[in-house]
Amino acid sequence: MADDLIHDRSGGAERQMARLLAIMRALRDPQAGCPWDIEQTFASIAPFTIEEAYEVADAIDRAAWAEVEAELGDLLLQTVYHTAMGEEAGYFTFASVARAISDKMVARHPHVFGPESRDKTAQDQTRDWERIKAAERGTARVLDGVALGLPALLRAVKLQKRAARVGFDWPDIGPVLDKLAEEAREVVQAETPDQREEEVGDLLFVMANLARHLGIDPEAALRRANAKFTRRFNGIEDELKMISKTPAQSDLAEMDAIWNRIRAQDKLRPDVAE
Repeated sequence: MADDLIHDRSGGAERQMARLLAIMRALRDPQAGCPWDIEQTFASIAPFTIEEAYEVADAIDRAAWAEVEAELGDLLLQTVYHTAMGEEAGYFTFASVARAISDKMVARHPHVFGPESRDKTAQDQTRDWERIKAAERGTARVLDGVALGLPALLRAVKLQKRAARVGFDWPDIGPVLDKLAEEAREVVQAETPDQREEEVGDLLFVMANLARHLGIDPEAALRRANAKFTRRFNGIEDELKMISKTPAQSDLAEMDAIWNRIRAQDKLRPDVAE
């Protein structure tokens, strides 16, 4: 019966979800499963979970919808993997995980699933969401629960948002820009490697705060900058290759001149971000 399910590509979401769960149980079977899959633990799988989430985001950024479908499948597999290990250890099951998130979503949307009025703005709903989340945390500290494993830039924004909920925030962008200038000066004034690292960290933290005040996702902004840098540097390599040179055979002046030409060309193309 299980073997028939594993090879059954028919049916809708419920059938295919049952198939995926059966596949994972077979892979983790101590006698007949895959040796690599049997050896995995929560800790060994966690980095893959993070990687798959970023690959979903990357495919979405590129509007590569066929890839989004595939990457979402990879990310779903991560949930199935963790719940399979949780079930083996007696911690939780896929059903309990799905039930818990369903209960949470119903509880956090009383304007949809409860008696509250749906006549609210998105801002009202966001405020209510945060109020419900705060009630769920009870007497926990304000910053408790912001995951340590988040990318540092994203965690900085989440910490700042938590503090802002209780009024610890600048009222507008002016003081943020002042603080940015102050931290930049302190980077220049730092004398030891430890001091420089600390001041650069402070500068990055303020940059995250600036992005938050501007309504910008700093992770997305940095990914966009990384993509732009990659494209332009690849352009440098392409131009050098046309004259039988590599970047290592060039110098900064030559590469900078090519970079500036590419940048000028970008300004003339509405489909390319400056």
